[in-house]
Amino acid sequence: MRKLFILTMALVAVALPCHSEVAPLDFSKTLRLNYIFSGNANTQEITLAEICSIEGWAGRRVNLDEVPVKGNGQLTMSVGDKVVYKTSFSTLFQEWQSTEEATRVSKAFENVFLAPMPTEKASIQIQLYDFKNGDVSCSFTHEIDPNDILIRPVGMNPAPHEWIWKGGNDLSADLRSDERIDVAIVAEGYTEDEMDTFMADAYEAMESMWAHEPYKQLKDRFNLVCVKLPSKDSGVSVPREGIWKETAVGSNFDSFYSDRYLTTLHLFHLHDLLAGIPYEHLIILANTDTYGGGGIYNSYTLTTAHHPGFRPVVVHEFGHSFAGLADEYFYDDQYSEYYYPDVEPWERNITTMKDFDSKWRSLKGKMFDSNDTDIDWKGKKKVDKKIAVDLYEGGGYQSKGVWRGFPDCRMQTNTYPSFCPVCREAIRWMVDFYTKEIVD
Repeated sequence: MRKLFILTMALVAVALPCHSEVAPLDFSKTLRLNYIFSGNANTQEITLAEICSIEGWAGRRVNLDEVPVKGNGQLTMSVGDKVVYKTSFSTLFQEWQSTEEATRVSKAFENVFLAPMPTEKASIQIQLYDFKNGDVSCSFTHEIDPNDILIRPVGMNPAPHEWIWKGGNDLSADLRSDERIDVAIVAEGYTEDEMDTFMADAYEAMESMWAHEPYKQLKDRFNLVCVKLPSKDSGVSVPREGIWKETAVGSNFDSFYSDRYLTTLHLFHLHDLLAGIPYEHLIILANTDTYGGGGIYNSYTLTTAHHPGFRPVVVHEFGHSFAGLADEYFYDDQYSEYYYPDVEPWERNITTMKDFDSKWRSLKGKMFDSNDTDIDWKGKKKVDKKIAVDLYEGGGYQSKGVWRGFPDCRMQTNTYPSFCPVCREAIRWMVDFYTKEIVD
């Protein structure tokens, strides 16, 4: 952590959230909350594991008492009867609950949330939502005292890191902007001798992002820092091949027994490794040419770095973890439904028609180019044609009962060169939510 950054944050310990009211928050510190979510297909339990503190706050300074999308769960911090901070999220635990395995066994999953440190005693509430009806399925509330002697300080010796983008400004600048979104790009499966390869991969990931609208137009609102975590072994674990590696964040393919699903379950360890580095969103690059990835809203993107599909996949997965976009592809043999006709999905790029007015009705019928780039990710020339935003059935892994707004999109296939108009609008909304005061 740079000394100038820490000093400046200390001088603005109280800042103005949305609605221009002073919040009892200390923006010179981050409160890190570690939880265990456990259960099976029918039960859920939330347990507090540990509370940590970190110097500095890299999260948003606006719209503090609101969320941009509902998510599959929410964290709410209150002082008295006043909400001072909220965030929404999705979790691997909730996703796992929809699998066949969850009907036979109970499991526990780590979850980590970051919030600005309160200046006085506060109440923290965690709520998880039911997929079938959208109601609260599990709730847990506990108190936070910022003077608690058992809050563990972390991040005094940050991991080696290097900035590759600071909103377009000189990389030698010491201060982050309060109006920018801090993204950490993290090395996974790179040995100490492979850090030059990691840095090249990180630059490629960044260039892939900037090649897509609306990131291309809004790239001045992002900061990107590369975290050089060395692994003992090169590559990552592929259980179906009997390959297990000792890597920085312990990732593996075959999550939920799906070949290409690449995740890590070790979130406490991951965030310990990142402590002291300003971040609010994560892109983890895996040093492998095995195809796969995963993205969990407000948790992390994790993707292969050396497969030919790296460029579109990293952008697709960041669409999940940052923008909260749903997958637009679908199957006919899905084990269980993710979306139900009586509940409108919280993701902004799909609908069940329960509340279509809250989605892209304002875009419906408008004509757009079939793509917004001159070449696709393989370098082939594309021929534009006008296509209407409408309702196209199939999305959210379901061929029936879920609709998307465009025939194809980066959230549907790797070969399509851009985000569709609906997803572009959703991403722009998310960037604005993090960096501009949203007034209803």
